[in-house]
Amino acid sequence: MNKEKYRDIYNSELFDRVLPFWFPRSIDFENKGYFTSLGRDGERLQNDKPVWFQGRTSWMLATLYNTVEKRPEWLEWARYGIEFLEEHCIDTDGRYFFLMTEEGKPLRKRRYIFSEIFAISAYAAYGIAIDSDTYKQKALDLLNKIVTDLNTPGTFDSKWSDERPMKGLVIPMVLIVTAQEVRKAIPDPALDELIDKCIAEVERDFIKPEFKAVLETVGPNGEFIDTFEGRLITPGHSIELGWFILEEARLRGNDPKLIKLGTEIIDLCWDQGWDKKCGGMLYYTDAKKQPPTEYWHDMKFWWPHNETIIATLLAYELTGDEKYAERHELVHDWTYAHFPDEKHGEWYGYLHRNGDVSTELKGNIWKGFFHLPRMLWYCTKSVERITKNQEKASQNV
Repeated sequence: MNKEKYRDIYNSELFDRVLPFWFPRSIDFENKGYFTSLGRDGERLQNDKPVWFQGRTSWMLATLYNTVEKRPEWLEWARYGIEFLEEHCIDTDGRYFFLMTEEGKPLRKRRYIFSEIFAISAYAAYGIAIDSDTYKQKALDLLNKIVTDLNTPGTFDSKWSDERPMKGLVIPMVLIVTAQEVRKAIPDPALDELIDKCIAEVERDFIKPEFKAVLETVGPNGEFIDTFEGRLITPGHSIELGWFILEEARLRGNDPKLIKLGTEIIDLCWDQGWDKKCGGMLYYTDAKKQPPTEYWHDMKFWWPHNETIIATLLAYELTGDEKYAERHELVHDWTYAHFPDEKHGEWYGYLHRNGDVSTELKGNIWKGFFHLPRMLWYCTKSVERITKNQEKASQNV
């Protein structure tokens, strides 16, 4: 693996092409918060503000401040999202809205937990950045509320019929990474317990060896349900989960059981998702090889490639297995041949199966300053760790 090449590419992409695309143009200096709906050259296409990107963006900026360099502008920009969340995005029941107007009036509220999840991570990272026990505790309290709500019947409206109850992979998945973020601020043993519980649920209920797959939805006790929803596989989503588990393994001193589980998930998802015909990661597949119902199933979205680049690199870091270095090179090369916009910076988000650009849009309520900068930041750190570990090993020979 050419470590220096990857380190330079990821570091330069983040600080020379991605950060300058979003900032300061995405900040609403008058009303606070961030705009995310941007065209190819950064032109703003609408002013509505997705709540989860107020949290995601604040988290990313505060994380850069905490782990890369204490640049005052990054902390100041993070504050705009934190204050918009606190001043406008919380409903009377303590839950968060989903979409706001430019001024901060609620447009939509959804009965799932993602607005809260990303607010939690933002509060934790911002609390570390400004050394505020108030924000650190705010993160922990909101996480505890979400866990309680998830365990309280009737709190969340299910999109599934009572006649066919189902549960989603996304819940244990996001709780793992969110608890990891809060634990950076408050090392509460209960967070370790929550992570362990979620990982056990994933291993028990969602990994299906008979299909060589990780399923998105299963019955309440992990039952396979032979419907479009029950057969659905989102390879990039599960690969993201795989690296969350590998990160937990790394944080626990390279825990071998968690490394085995994380790499098993990544291997299954690679086999399901890598497009052998055109290259790149397919969006959806079917556990029984039936035709997927989603019309975009064979498109190439930016974020599954971001997550696969992270996952393969981290798997190589923790195992030293050249298989993961080869897969990392494969997905890296395909991704960089198709997604980056050489003229205006940032990446296109949506490609056809063959890699042609479907839309020149750079941001909307689903795409903003998160998956791509997180990949670039995390992979830079991973390459630095790989280099350090290899140098240390060579000195001990």
